[in-house]
Amino acid sequence: MSKILIVAEHLNGQLNAATARCVTCARELSPDAIDVLVLSDTPDTVAAQAAKLDGVSKVLTGTRAENAHPLAAMLAPQIAAVAKGAYTHLLFPSTTFGKDVAPRSAALLAVGQVSDIMAVNGAHAFRRPIYAGNAIVDVEVPDDSIVVGTVRTASWPAVGESSNAAPIEALNLDVAVAAHTRFVELQQASGDRPDLQSAQRVVSGGRGVGSKENFEIIYKLADKLHAAVGASRAAVDAGYVPNDLQVGQTGKIIAPELYLAIGISGAIQHLTGIKDAGTIVAINKDPDAPIFEIADYGLVGDLFKIVPELEQVL
Repeated sequence: MSKILIVAEHLNGQLNAATARCVTCARELSPDAIDVLVLSDTPDTVAAQAAKLDGVSKVLTGTRAENAHPLAAMLAPQIAAVAKGAYTHLLFPSTTFGKDVAPRSAALLAVGQVSDIMAVNGAHAFRRPIYAGNAIVDVEVPDDSIVVGTVRTASWPAVGESSNAAPIEALNLDVAVAAHTRFVELQQASGDRPDLQSAQRVVSGGRGVGSKENFEIIYKLADKLHAAVGASRAAVDAGYVPNDLQVGQTGKIIAPELYLAIGISGAIQHLTGIKDAGTIVAINKDPDAPIFEIADYGLVGDLFKIVPELEQVL
């Protein structure tokens, strides 16, 4: 009998869409049950959202003051205590949150971790990218071991809502947590634009934009499209934009329906982050730029002439 536990990612009382993508992956395993674990100081709102996800059998909540902020040192001991002996699979989204908490949880369960699951080959067999997405490898986990894995959210669609909400059960997690770690502050970008990792449309700028001031052309086009804004590592390293906008191997892995790459040459590290996008549009003055090899539509020319024209048409 297989039972899957998914650790919910949430912030400010809102369930992250990455959790719904994890449920899609879990359903591929044809388990007997898919439970979602919500750890928070006030989990009721998030738990109610998780209970509506199609395919979820039950939502478990852990209420502790230490869970007010998603610190891996606090969450991992509780997650391991819930999963040990009760579940065959423990899944996290392959986001900043999941990459932080999953390794600690796996270590406490004395097992290895399968990262970036992009396909399910069997109950203990999975497919994942390696070498910045240049190769795909099939990996297997011992049959007698709990599977701890992060789900490559760009490879899985989110499940919809069920007409019948799953039951919610409160847990009493009397587990010792770290005393040497404390929350200081959370710094995050704010604004009216969609979140980069969950946006259906993304407009990204690269080194070719030229400066922080010139990047305003990217923001204006994104606003016309009601899109999120992204950037290449070169643009981030040059100081054009903050690093939370970076797309690629060392940034965010995204899968929007539409991705506009403006002034981005297309280094392999950047392409890794967008390979699952629905439609890729590239604008670059270099006709030999690697980005054109994967773009569905490509336009060679001066972005400072093309983008304003495109904005005007929109």
